Amino acid sequence: MRIKYSKEADILLISLREGKPADSIDLKEGVILHLDDNGLPLEIEILDAAKLSMIDEISVSPAFGRKQEERTAAM
Repeated sequence: MRIKYSKEADILLISLREGKPADSIDLKEGVILHLDDNGLPLEIEILDAAKLSMIDEISVSPAFGRKQEERTAAM
């Protein structure tokens, strides 16, 4: 599991496992569950994440879209 946060977009992305999202379900306003082709959960996306009081307590990767090597080196 990986947790990534984009400060510019204010989106918190919790990746549960690898895969390509094929569908999504709005669980609540601003909380989206992304599913693979088999309907299994891949990731949880939280919009306007800065509103979460615990955002400063979460250890996150600094950016979306970075190569795996860059993410690993940053940890």
